[in-house]
Amino acid sequence: MLCHANLSDSYVVSTRLLSFYIFPKSKYEICPSGYQYSEEYGKINLLRKAPAIKDGDFCLAESVAIMLYLAEKFHTPEHWYPADLQKRSRVNEYLSWQHSAIRIHGSKMLWFKLLIPKAVGVEIPKEKIDNAVEDLNESLNLFEEKFLQDRPFIVGDQISLADLVAIVEIMQPVGAGMDVFENRPKLKAWKDRVRDEIGVELFDEAHQEILYAQDAMKTMDPKKMEHLKPKIVRYFLS
Repeated sequence: MLCHANLSDSYVVSTRLLSFYIFPKSKYEICPSGYQYSEEYGKINLLRKAPAIKDGDFCLAESVAIMLYLAEKFHTPEHWYPADLQKRSRVNEYLSWQHSAIRIHGSKMLWFKLLIPKAVGVEIPKEKIDNAVEDLNESLNLFEEKFLQDRPFIVGDQISLADLVAIVEIMQPVGAGMDVFENRPKLKAWKDRVRDEIGVELFDEAHQEILYAQDAMKTMDPKKMEHLKPKIVRYFLS
């Protein structure tokens, strides 16, 4: 069983996409809001974060670890996590880098421009937003120059888990109305290739929560986020 929460965790999308596309027979559940804090979920993941998996008696947390476990267990097509040492190392290199760069900067824009103002009711100072935009652009520059270069995909001619993780992080600001692909033809061409490889319909379905995040905020009850407000403000604004 693969269990995840909602759009507040961008890896939700990657694990969802993974389960749809690579592991179509896997059982997957969307956890209700706050479920990760329940006693039942704590037995699956003591960290009380989503996503997590339960495979028989085996429980595993952390999105990257989950993806690599599923790729090995289900013997997915080799291009996702290549057996070739150097290609696999390229995947691992990106997965090791992204969490402190693309991931944090992409998700921060979603929080700053949408989730915190709309769901928490706190306006972000312009200076913080400007700094966050600068950090994101620096990470996108590194992604293009270091990891993508002139290749169709991160590892080479075929899509891999690195591309899958990258696209969902880079799509985060899009959910807040920020077109990160504008004036970046290399990045847009890569995104289009990833979308074509996965399939347009599936790609859009897997990213539905991000693509319609602004609409979702219109119907969200801020009271549901009230208990998280001190933690969110401390984490992002202290």
